[in-house]
Amino acid sequence: MSDKKKKEDILRDTLLNSPKNGFDRLDQAELDAMEQFSRAYREFLDLGKTERDCVTATMELAEKSGFVPYSRDMTLRAGDRVYANNRGKAIVLAVIGSHPISEGAHIVAAHIDSPRLDLRTNPLYEDSGLAYFKTHYYGGIKKYQWPTLPLELRGVVALKDGTVVHVESGSGKDDPVLYISDLLPHLANEQYKKTLSEAFPGESLNVLLGSRPLADDEGSDRTKLAIMQLLNDKYGIVEADLQSAELSLVPAFNARDVGLDRSMIGAYGQDDRVCAYTALRALLDTKKPRATAICALLDKEEVGSDGVSGMQSAFFDGFLEDLCAAQGTALRICTEKSFCVSADVCAAYDPNFPDVSDKRNNAALNYGLGITKYTGSRGKSSASDASAELVARLRRIFDEANVLWQMAPMGKVDQGGGGTVAVYMANRNIDTIDAGVPVLSMHAPFEVVSKLDTFMAYKGFRAVYED
Repeated sequence: MSDKKKKEDILRDTLLNSPKNGFDRLDQAELDAMEQFSRAYREFLDLGKTERDCVTATMELAEKSGFVPYSRDMTLRAGDRVYANNRGKAIVLAVIGSHPISEGAHIVAAHIDSPRLDLRTNPLYEDSGLAYFKTHYYGGIKKYQWPTLPLELRGVVALKDGTVVHVESGSGKDDPVLYISDLLPHLANEQYKKTLSEAFPGESLNVLLGSRPLADDEGSDRTKLAIMQLLNDKYGIVEADLQSAELSLVPAFNARDVGLDRSMIGAYGQDDRVCAYTALRALLDTKKPRATAICALLDKEEVGSDGVSGMQSAFFDGFLEDLCAAQGTALRICTEKSFCVSADVCAAYDPNFPDVSDKRNNAALNYGLGITKYTGSRGKSSASDASAELVARLRRIFDEANVLWQMAPMGKVDQGGGGTVAVYMANRNIDTIDAGVPVLSMHAPFEVVSKLDTFMAYKGFRAVYED
């Protein structure tokens, strides 16, 4: 190579941003670590198909790593590891830093709810000898993706005496699954003429439960009664108890490697459990941070972050205020110096649907963790727009930790958009920026992420905690 050519290459590498596929940048040791991490992540996905399941799995992992439930009478010292469980639907964990919390906390916040089908408050009925549950979809789903899938039932039923019955049916190898029927193509001429939203209305997402009527009974709704008898035998509940239940239908399949090269992971609920798990694992592996490191795993993001378990509730503020009070610091002093990464997935460029994306700006699989400077839609409506200084700070943190990353706005400007918990953190006067794993088929019952990008999220979030 001539000296002139060397100078040109050096100039190009110095001045231009030329991303490279991550598989061209990792050595074998890091690829092996990525595979090991991916196996543990798939196990977490299989355990945590609802927010309640995720909290349970998180507490088990946390306690194995030395975390204990937080109580206000505790005296906290540097290195202490505590968590607070919010009604079984959200959880916040902290590793106390060596520096006072008056200098701010380093926070990674993700959500553990995902789009699904919830049961209506009076769900059980019979029609033409078939028993069904009526549902109400939760979050932004494409309704046509849910019929003809094997489904499992998960959640809780609260009884009047205070007992909470845990329900899980369809996840075992030999468990029966549930099902939503679709119209056969031979009779679908009128259906084909409709838009997708018209062809698959929410009221048609009725879940088939059974077809065998109760024997030796001459009354009406014999199949419904037979189903209720099965539920009563297994869980001790009656139909009226379904009015105080939180039961959801989720896909009845486990996480799988995707691709002949096994470079990707496919599963239900990766928005946003891929960021929740990577943020959690990063905190579990953080030992002695300078700043207090906090992982917040929250509920209700898919429906606006409202309610007692969402990011807009006072739960997070109360936990952080307790940590501040233990060190004699006002909450406002901590928040104004804190730094938060809102960890939520971003849209990966999909060559099957190029028209909605700006290829120069969209994230791509295998190019690392995606940084999203602003969310919102069209004219940045409802956006949390991180400052230039904050983007530069995150660039430095990731580069110093050898984290592969990319910028990741969502699609073309006028195409649509979305939001995360970032705006609610920012409204607390906490410097906040979005970063997450690129995902294909976001909000579908089976979403796909890259193993490499997932591993980079773990490395990136750990670097944030330890900065």
